[in-house]
Amino acid sequence: MNSGLKSGDLVEVRSANEIFLTLESNGTLNGLPFMPEMIQYCGKSFRILGRVVQAVIDSAGIEGYNESYVRKFKDDDVVILESLRCSGVNHNGCKKSCTLFWKEAWLKRVDTVVTDYSSISFENVNSKLRLKVLTDNGKYFCQSSQFRYATNQLNYSERIKNLFTSLNTGNYSLKKLSGMLSVWFFWKIRQRLFGVYPRGSRNNTPIERLDLQEGEEVEVKSLPEIVETLDENGCNRGLHFCTDMRKYCGKRFRVKARADKLISEGTGDMREIPNTVILENAFCDSAYFAFGGCLRSDFLYWREIWLRRVQDEKSGHRKKTRAAS
Repeated sequence: MNSGLKSGDLVEVRSANEIFLTLESNGTLNGLPFMPEMIQYCGKSFRILGRVVQAVIDSAGIEGYNESYVRKFKDDDVVILESLRCSGVNHNGCKKSCTLFWKEAWLKRVDTVVTDYSSISFENVNSKLRLKVLTDNGKYFCQSSQFRYATNQLNYSERIKNLFTSLNTGNYSLKKLSGMLSVWFFWKIRQRLFGVYPRGSRNNTPIERLDLQEGEEVEVKSLPEIVETLDENGCNRGLHFCTDMRKYCGKRFRVKARADKLISEGTGDMREIPNTVILENAFCDSAYFAFGGCLRSDFLYWREIWLRRVQDEKSGHRKKTRAAS
């Protein structure tokens, strides 16, 4: 049930035992799993980043998906807490670092930050309920794999109504929301008139293997350089270079992780995206394609051919590229 928590409210995550009492036998509450990675936050306090008025599904791995990309949790009772992401440690080291969803039943409003955690005990919490991480057919079970089933798709009239909800809950200021809508309208009209942007003309898109590792510093290549690696759909071997990635061109980042262990949203399959990395502080900006926005701030995926090592640039050393077979 929606208890009216808003952006900026201070809450404490309930104890593991309290949370387990809200869960069904498969470790979910109305379809949304409480994951083992979340136990470490029990008894601690956090600020609410925002209510999940709506969120965008990554349907790239869902064969035949034909529903709306913008969805809403069934009970309108989910919030996001500042800076909390899934570590993936209990899901075979998944590297996606998804933003965690929190049911309001798992939280309680507080007035002060809890700083003394010495009295919090996690002893035998898993003996009360075995939190599910795999399905019977061996697929991974997590908030991302179950997102489709814990939410309903939204039509445009519902999304328009959600604009006012986003303002009332403090998710966005009027200025921020107006700016996001302006971006959405501009790119929606542009795409209908001129097609996908950016896009290239390659039939066989090239590969570059840099073997980048966590912590290395890289620079995103210029947009013209990246366009040279794309096909007419704006993809490099099936991976789309999104419009909102343009703003990162020419900027430097640290590699957060290789994209070699990623649980596919809606399916639970573990995927590997070759020659691809995730960069620190390079997030998806939903304003470009989601009317009304999305607070998930997923990490973007970067082909190594779209990047250059800073040290390689300084030494003048460049890796060779080759066309995909």
